[in-house]
Amino acid sequence: MKIIVLITLVFGMIFLSTVGAAEKTLTPQQQRMATCNQQAKEKTLKGDERKSYMSECLKGNKASDDKKGLTPQQLKMRDCSSQATQQSLKGEDRSKFMSGCLKKTA
Repeated sequence: MKIIVLITLVFGMIFLSTVGAAEKTLTPQQQRMATCNQQAKEKTLKGDERKSYMSECLKGNKASDDKKGLTPQQLKMRDCSSQATQQSLKGEDRSKFMSGCLKKTA
C-alpha cells in the first residue's frame, strides 16, 4: 500500500513539474524562433530556402516583403548609404556622395 502511495506521489510531482514548466514565459529569442518557424511553415519553405529564411528572420532582419513600411525616400537613402559603404567612403567624401546620390531621380 505504501508503495502505491509513493509511486502516485512521484508521478504527481513529475506531472506538476511538467505543467509548471509549460507555463513559463518564453524568452524573446524563443518567441522569435516560434514566430519565424510559423512564418516559414506558412510560406511552405523547404531545404536551403528555409534555412536562409530562418537565419535572416532570427537575426531580426526583415524579409524583402517587409519593405512596404519604408517610404521611397527611405529606400533611396538606404540604397545610397549601401553604395557609399561599398565604396568605403568616409567623412567629406561620403557626405558629397550621399548628397549627389539622393538628388538623382530614380
